Amino acid sequence: MPQAQLVPRAISWIGRQMQKRVPYSASNPYLEGPYAPVAEERTETALRVSGEIPRELNGVFARIGPNPLRVDNPATYHWFIGDGMVHGLRLREGQALWYRNRWVGTDTAHRALGRPLAPGPRRGVATVVNTNIIGHAGRLWALTEAGVLPVEMDGDLSTLRHGYFNSTASLACTAHPHRDPLTGELHAVCYDALSRDRVQYVVIGADGSLKKLVNIPVRHGPMIHDCAITRSRVVILDLPVTFSVREFLHGAGFPYHWNPRHPARVGLLPREGAAGDIRWFNIDPCYVFHTCNAYDLADGGVIVDVVVQARMFDRSRLGPERQQISFERWKLGPAHDHVERTVISDRQQEFPRFDERLMGSPYRYAYTVGFEAGASQPQPLFRHDLQGGGTLLHDYGPQRTPGEAVFAPRHAGGSEDEGWLLSYVYDSGTDRSDLVILNAQDLGGEPQAVIHLPWRVPHGFHGNWIADAA
Repeated sequence: MPQAQLVPRAISWIGRQMQKRVPYSASNPYLEGPYAPVAEERTETALRVSGEIPRELNGVFARIGPNPLRVDNPATYHWFIGDGMVHGLRLREGQALWYRNRWVGTDTAHRALGRPLAPGPRRGVATVVNTNIIGHAGRLWALTEAGVLPVEMDGDLSTLRHGYFNSTASLACTAHPHRDPLTGELHAVCYDALSRDRVQYVVIGADGSLKKLVNIPVRHGPMIHDCAITRSRVVILDLPVTFSVREFLHGAGFPYHWNPRHPARVGLLPREGAAGDIRWFNIDPCYVFHTCNAYDLADGGVIVDVVVQARMFDRSRLGPERQQISFERWKLGPAHDHVERTVISDRQQEFPRFDERLMGSPYRYAYTVGFEAGASQPQPLFRHDLQGGGTLLHDYGPQRTPGEAVFAPRHAGGSEDEGWLLSYVYDSGTDRSDLVILNAQDLGGEPQAVIHLPWRVPHGFHGNWIADAA
C-alpha cells in the first residue's frame, strides 16, 4: 500500500483503539434533550400547517447536523463527529409537500445501514459529513471540513456520489464557502487535518469547476471553520484552535484544542492575489466559528462582522463550552497592523445570517439566535440594525429553541428585509420540532406560518433555503 494511503489509515486505526480505552460514562449533553439523535429516516406528506405559507417560497429548506448511528462511548463522543443527517421540507405554491430526513451516505453510514457504498473518490482520515448543505451548480452538496470531500445529494435527499463539486480535483473542502452574488463563484478557505503547515484559498466556478487555488503557509494546523469575502479581498481567520497530536493519541474524537502558543491573526488576501500578498493583522487571542458579512471601505480598509468566542475547546472535550460570546464588528484599517474591535451585542448568540444577495457589500441587518452551549432553555432570534443601531428580537415561546435562521427574499429585486426567516424550532414540552416562517419586516409579530413536524429535528449546524431554478 502506498505511504500516502497507509499513514492516514494507521492514524485512524490508532485513534479508534485509543478511544475504546476511555472509561464509559452515560452522560453527555450532546446526546440528550434537543441534541438527542433520531433513530430512523422518515418521509411525511401529511403535515399540519398553522398560518399561511408564502406562495413565493418554492424550493427546499434543508438543514444538516450530527445524528450518530452508533456511539460506542458517550464519555468521549464529541458533538462535531456524529454521522450527518439532512432534514428537508419541500414547499411549493403555498403547500408543504413533504418532510424528509436522510443520513448522508458516507462509507461509515452506508456500512452501518447495510447499503452499497456511494461512487466517487475519497480523501482524508474522517468519514463524517455533517456541517452544511448548499445548492451549487444545479446540485445539492453536503459539506464538512478537515479534508473530507463533499457529498452530492438528489432532490429527495438521497446520496448520489462523493466528489469535489464538478471538478476532478481531490482537495480539502470547507463547511463555509461563500457565494459571490455577481459571479456565482464560491470562495472558501480550507484546511486539512493532515497538512498542518498550510491552508488553501479556493474558488469554485458557477459551473462547479475549480477556478483558483492558493496555498497559504500557517503553523500548528489551525481550525479555520469560516472565512469572509469582500468585493476585492478574502478574510482569513488564523486563530488559536489547532490540531493537537497529544489529544488525538489520547483518544479524542475531535483532536482540536485551544493553543495559547499559536498567535492570533487575521489576514486580508486580494482575491486575485497570491499568498505573498496577504496582509496580516494582530488580534488578542479569541476564536470565531462564524462570520456574518464583510465589505471594503473607501479608505482601503475592511469591515468584517463576526461572532466571537473568548476561548474555545479549552476545557470541554464534548463540544463548545459555555463562556463569553459577543457579536462584534472588526475593522482592518489601511494604516495599522491590528484589528479594531467594536462590540455590537454582548448577548450569548451564534449562527449569524443576513440577506446573502449583499454578500461582500455594505448591509444593514444581521440575524443571530440565542446560544447557550449545551443548554435547552428558550432562546430568541435577534435582528441587529447595523446602520440605525438597536436590536429587535422574536420570542418563539416557552420551551422553544430555534436553530439557525435563514433569510429567503420575497423576490430577487426586493429590499434587504423584504422576505422571510426560516428556522427549525424545537419544543421541549412536546419533544417535536416545527419549521417556523417569520416575516422579516414584522419580527415581533406572529409567525407567517408554522409547519408542524411529527418528531424532533435535533439541534445541529447549518442549512439553507434552496430555491427552485427559475
